[in-house]
Amino acid sequence: MSHRIYSLQRIQTWDEAWCLRFNRASISPAIRRAFRLVSRLGDGIFWYCLMVWLLVKYQYAALLPVFHMVAAGLVCTVLYKWLKHKTHRPRPFNKNHGINCGIAPLDQFSFPSGHTLHAVAFSVVALAYYPALAWLLLPFTALVAVSRLVLGLHYPSDVLAGIFIGATISGLSLSF
Repeated sequence: MSHRIYSLQRIQTWDEAWCLRFNRASISPAIRRAFRLVSRLGDGIFWYCLMVWLLVKYQYAALLPVFHMVAAGLVCTVLYKWLKHKTHRPRPFNKNHGINCGIAPLDQFSFPSGHTLHAVAFSVVALAYYPALAWLLLPFTALVAVSRLVLGLHYPSDVLAGIFIGATISGLSLSF
């Protein structure tokens, strides 16, 4: 049992140390502004615009991909809200006063990163239908994930969990 506690403490120490490292970048006003913009676009604006653009460009042929993205997004929302309610993990800036909050959070808890979870899920589904969009979706998804760390809203483990859950949900949805 003590080995397990020691391992959890090591993970927590690693998580906080990396969170501090990423958050140091927010000292620069330009970097903070850029990641605030990415974070706000990741709130849904980018994904809604992508879906509308797909419908305008591909019309009826985009109905299934857009519906698929919406369905995956709804499943992700239900799951991440349930997980946040169950884990009650405080946000890094609430636990460590050395971590600056770069933007107001959308909710109270940290685990998992909903922005990252949705970005991965939407990207995986969209890329299954439109692989040529990789040049846009992969960098944006990575920036969303990093924005959560730079802005002091999530620990790296929250972001990694978001990546895993988003990839799992979208992967499973593509297998049906």
